[in-house]
Amino acid sequence: MKLNRITAGIAVAALSLSLAACGGDPTKADDDSGSKDAGSGTIVVGSAAFGESEILAEIYARALKAKGVDASTKLDIGQREAYIGAIKDNTIQVFPEYSGNLLTFLKADATETSSEDVVTALKSALPSDLEVLEPAPGEDKDSLNVTADFASKNGVASIADLAKVSGLKLAANPEFKTRPYGIPGLEKTYGLKGITFTAISDGGGPATLKALTSGQVDVADIYSTTPSITENKLVTLEDPQNLIAAQNVIPLVRKDADSDTVTEVLNAVSAKLTTEELLKLNTAFAADSKPTAADVASQWLKDNGLD
Repeated sequence: MKLNRITAGIAVAALSLSLAACGGDPTKADDDSGSKDAGSGTIVVGSAAFGESEILAEIYARALKAKGVDASTKLDIGQREAYIGAIKDNTIQVFPEYSGNLLTFLKADATETSSEDVVTALKSALPSDLEVLEPAPGEDKDSLNVTADFASKNGVASIADLAKVSGLKLAANPEFKTRPYGIPGLEKTYGLKGITFTAISDGGGPATLKALTSGQVDVADIYSTTPSITENKLVTLEDPQNLIAAQNVIPLVRKDADSDTVTEVLNAVSAKLTTEELLKLNTAFAADSKPTAADVASQWLKDNGLD
């Protein structure tokens, strides 16, 4: 999975030292946000340091503001350990999370993979002061993709269909070779044999895409909300056995900051956030006009009647 979504590389103690060194705390709301302490009823929505998380944070905050909630954002907090620390100490109150990664952060030995099972396990694993609301149908996770031409010629629509393709060539991050959802899982769960594996260390980026579209490989692991999937009309293969754990976008909320309005608003947002919509958001963010996360969020809310 994406390094900045699953690793706890920034310890809270180290974060505190770095804040002291630079003279400012990135987990505090922006000075011009007009936010108050959490005790006065405000909501600060945090984000991790990548575009999709920033957009989702802006969507949450702006949707809340549209319904009269005093909400602001604090973007680019850092890795999971840093922002979990921020929400636990009440610096922020809401965070757009990913169900499977959050579960394994809280419970390293978790084995659940389906969306429903992951969310059920997540609710049990959360600290008593935190909760998750309704998950979005949209996910951002590893996904196996083929070109439209390959799918048509070989009659493949799911990972299971790859079993009938001989001499299969697959590209992914190096760790895919040994991860449970990688080559071992493809062999055990779907019965794929004789896979030629090409390790490319770009997280499903340009080099992986080139290997796929040039025919160097037949299948590529690309994160499911990467704009190149739609831009190149790739076919994302279905995963009927839920080999790759669900990563539904899900609001993580402090219980003492929740209210009927907060729940209603964020659940309404989640209902609209399909994987296709996440792809559209990321594609818009990557436009040549270089829009901000706030610009993209505002347009999406308007388009979906949530502004």
